[in-house]
Amino acid sequence: MTAYLIANVQLTGDAEELAEYRSRVAATLEPYGGRYLARGGAVEVVEGDCQPGQIVLVEFPDAVAAKSWNESPEYQAIAPLRIRNTDSTRLIVDGT
Repeated sequence: MTAYLIANVQLTGDAEELAEYRSRVAATLEPYGGRYLARGGAVEVVEGDCQPGQIVLVEFPDAVAAKSWNESPEYQAIAPLRIRNTDSTRLIVDGT
């Protein structure tokens, strides 16, 4: 069953370090079948109380692939660039 990584990311630190993360992260997705469906762009809140930053939506073949990517050595090597420079919420959601 397809799974999705959904992230809401707010820059709180060094924009250059976050740019380095962004330039390297796509290559870590490919071995796990991940592909971007949305990466930034305009966001319109149509209901509820939400303060969106950059919204990222990544599709994976299944939740196992999404979790494997998240825990992979390749991703974990660059994750600190995101962690120390953003306030983010990330979810893995099963598709239907």
